[in-house]
Amino acid sequence: MMLARNLILLYIIKVAKWFMLYMPVSLLFYMENGMEKYYLLLHAIYSGIIDLLEVPSGYIADVWGRKPALVLGGLFGVLGFGAYSISSGLAGFLVAEILLGIGSSLLSGADSAILYDTLSQNNQEKRYLKEEGRITAVGNTAETLAGLFVSLIVFTYYRTYFQLQTILAIIAFIGALFLIEPKVHQLREKAGFKDILSIVHTTFRKNKVLRNLIIFASAVGLASLSMAWMAQFVFVQAGLNERHFGIAWVVLNGMVMLGSLSAYRINKLLKVKWSILYMMLIFSVGFFVVGYHLTFAAFIPLALLFYFRGTAHPILKNYINEQTDSSQRATVLSLRSLIIRILFFTLGPIYGFINNKISLEYALYMCAIAVAIPLLVFGTLILLGLKKN
Repeated sequence: MMLARNLILLYIIKVAKWFMLYMPVSLLFYMENGMEKYYLLLHAIYSGIIDLLEVPSGYIADVWGRKPALVLGGLFGVLGFGAYSISSGLAGFLVAEILLGIGSSLLSGADSAILYDTLSQNNQEKRYLKEEGRITAVGNTAETLAGLFVSLIVFTYYRTYFQLQTILAIIAFIGALFLIEPKVHQLREKAGFKDILSIVHTTFRKNKVLRNLIIFASAVGLASLSMAWMAQFVFVQAGLNERHFGIAWVVLNGMVMLGSLSAYRINKLLKVKWSILYMMLIFSVGFFVVGYHLTFAAFIPLALLFYFRGTAHPILKNYINEQTDSSQRATVLSLRSLIIRILFFTLGPIYGFINNKISLEYALYMCAIAVAIPLLVFGTLILLGLKKN
């Protein structure tokens, strides 16, 4: 009963969270309120909030339980989108991003951890990659349908999409309330900052395989986050009509959905070595290709990047879970998200500055370099470790 219930609720939470009506029009909403120059800066601040709370929130999920972390995360999501719904200036937008950052940090890692532990309690942990891929695909489908909704139903004010998003956040919050905490997850008796430092030390100093996987996965995550926020600038540069932003978002997220559904088969076919190699290649050169010719032709490599984004995340999460103890799983998964957010917090304003002062082309080249360096370094270390073993 617990397995079926948690799986259904995780699907509901995923759909409510990823039916992102605001995403295809977020830049347009900022433009509507005269805030476009703060677009990447505020999203970098959002990442900075997650930087501060990512590991402590993952630790909360390990100490207090996955369910409390998901419930709190859902509540802050409601507050964040609620703030956006009534704000029109810098202060309100900043508060909204801070609240959403707190919520995202609490959700990050806890959802994957409760899925893995739910399956583990039923001796079905081998199903994790397939279920993670399916849940991710359902989320991508929801995001795709959201883009379709936006393209078909155009409101007079873009704020309306944020108001509807608040309702969806409430659904995710209610879904989290009905989750069942897996018994396989043993709550820690000794909770404290030293315990967090111990997990970090073990992950990055003692377990080199896990360290390399986390940093490699973080570079892939940086690529995903960067392409998500830069895509709308590509839309504008390519001369796409505002009414077609939703359709473009449908296509891109449809590619992510297909990638997520393919993750299990690709991993089974390629194994670890070739999976790491294709991620190194695709994400290292992808931004160069997109930035080279910023016309409608750029949508082809951009769509391929979104497809491989869909395959990469479930595969890498599975590799990390296989190397992690249940009592530390949410914290370790949060370390990956922490690194991603630190990188984007640092690089996001730089992307924005280059885009504003020089060109979008050079901003994309900057993305490419920032992603390629850690991918090539830590991907090589992973491959050398495989060869040695």
